[in-house]
Amino acid sequence: MRGFRQRLTAALLAIVLGTATAACTPGNAQTQAEGDGGLGGSPANGHAKPAQVSLTTTGNRESAGVVAAGGPGAPYNYGPTVMLDGGTTRMWWCSQYPTAPPPGDDILYAESPSLDGPFTGPGGAVPPAVLSGNPGQFDGAHTCDPSVIRVDATYYLYYTGAAGDHALGNAIGLATSTDGLTWTRRPGPVVGPSHDVHRDNLYGAGQPSAVYLDGWFYLMFTDTTGRAAGWNGAGQFVLRAKDPAFSSGVEALTDKGFAAVPGTGAPRTASVVDAFSADLEWVDGLDAFAIAHETDGGTSVTFWNRDFTAHPYRDVLLPGPWREGPGLVRRPDGHAPASTSDPCGRVPFDVVRATSLGEANAPTDLRHYGLDVTGVNACATPQRALGVLDGFAMPSPVRTMDLVSDGKLVRVDRRSVAVQLATHVLDERLPALDQVRPAAHLATGARAIQAAGLGLGFLLDDGNLWPVQPGTVAQLNGSPVETVSAAEWRAHPQAGPLGR
Repeated sequence: MRGFRQRLTAALLAIVLGTATAACTPGNAQTQAEGDGGLGGSPANGHAKPAQVSLTTTGNRESAGVVAAGGPGAPYNYGPTVMLDGGTTRMWWCSQYPTAPPPGDDILYAESPSLDGPFTGPGGAVPPAVLSGNPGQFDGAHTCDPSVIRVDATYYLYYTGAAGDHALGNAIGLATSTDGLTWTRRPGPVVGPSHDVHRDNLYGAGQPSAVYLDGWFYLMFTDTTGRAAGWNGAGQFVLRAKDPAFSSGVEALTDKGFAAVPGTGAPRTASVVDAFSADLEWVDGLDAFAIAHETDGGTSVTFWNRDFTAHPYRDVLLPGPWREGPGLVRRPDGHAPASTSDPCGRVPFDVVRATSLGEANAPTDLRHYGLDVTGVNACATPQRALGVLDGFAMPSPVRTMDLVSDGKLVRVDRRSVAVQLATHVLDERLPALDQVRPAAHLATGARAIQAAGLGLGFLLDDGNLWPVQPGTVAQLNGSPVETVSAAEWRAHPQAGPLGR
C-alpha cells in the first residue's frame, strides 16, 4: 500500500500548496500529470511521428464480478501481473497479510483456468504470500507492484521494494524462480531513483513492467525523480539489457533512441507515457509495443514501434471503472497472446485492474476487462507469423505436424506429441507458414537426454539440444531417456525450449 498512499498524498499536497493544478479524474486514486513531461527533459514522443492508423475493436467483455482477492485480513488488492502459462492463467499482485511478517506490502499468487476466475492458491487454497519484506535490506518492509516473465525455464519477478516510509525509498528488485512460487532474491535493487529532479512526490522508483524481446530484457518503470517526469512525478521510463539483472550492457531510452549508459541510474530524459502504474507488452501481430495505462474512461492502450520513435496506431480504450493501474494478460515472455479463433486476423487485449476503494481506502476488487482488435494482418510476414503463432501446432504439408516454438518451426512426426507440446492445436494449416522451412525435425524415437537439475531435452537433426516440458513427452515419442552429466548436457548447443 506504500506506493498508492505515498503517490496520492504527494499529488494532493501539490494541489493544496498551489504548486500546480491538474485535472483529476473523478474517483481516481492518482492525479494524472499534464504538460510536456517535466523539468528539463524530453518525452520520447516529442519527436515521434503521429499515429495515423485507427484500429477496429469489437467483443468488449468484462467479468461478472471480482476475479481474485487475498484471504482473511487482506485489506487491498491491486497492481496485478497476469500470465497465460500453458493451460493456466497465473496472477501475482500486491496486498498485505497480517500473518506474513514483517508488517507491510506482500506479493500474493493465485491461478485459474479462466480469466474470469475465480483465482485461488494452488490446489484451491487461499492465495499465498510468495514474497514479503526482507528486514535489513532495501526491501525490508514492502514488496509490491510485481511484473513476472518467464524466459526458458526461469521466472523473473521485478517488483517495488522499500525498507520503510522514508522519502524516495522505493526501488526495483529482482527475484528468480523455477516454479513462480518459491523465489530467490538478487541482492540489492536493480533500479533506484535517478535523482535528476526532486519534486513534491517522494515516491522514488518502482512499478516495473518487464518484457523479453529478441534477446533483450525491457524494463519500463516509474521514477518520480526522472528529468522527463511530469510535475507530479508521472512518467514511464525504459531500460533494456541482455542481462536480466541489468548489471551490465544497459541501454536507456532517450529522446534520440536507445543509447548505452553506465548503469541504471542514468538520467531519465525520455518518458513513453504520462502515467503511473502502467504495463508493457510486445504485440507480435501489430509489430508494436503496447502500454496500458489509466485515463478518464478506463484503460488506454498506447502503441509504440520497436524503437519508440513513432506511434503506429491510435490509442485503444478498454472502458470501465478503475482505481489503480492495469495488468495486461500476457504470454510468459511478456508478449500479447494470439487469438485462438483467428490468430492472424484478430488481437485480444485483456487487463485485470482494481476497480474500487476498500476498507483501508486503498484499491481492491480486481476485475477483468477486454476487447479484440480486428481486421489486422497479424501474419503479414513469415517473421511476424512465427511470433504470433508461438506455441501453436497444425498439420504440416507432409502428413506430420508443425509446431511453432521460440520463433522457429519444428516438424513433429507424432500428432500426440505435438498436442502435448502445444498451447493451441489447429485442425487446418495456416498459409502464413507455407514459406517457412522447418528448423528441426522431432522424429519418432529421437534421442532424449536428461541431467540432474537441468531437465530433459531432445537432440534433434539440427545439432541442437531442445529442452522439453513436460518430461512425459519422451515416452510419448518412443524416445528412451539417457542420463548424462551436467557437463555433457551443457556441451550441446541449445535451441529454444519445446513445450508449455
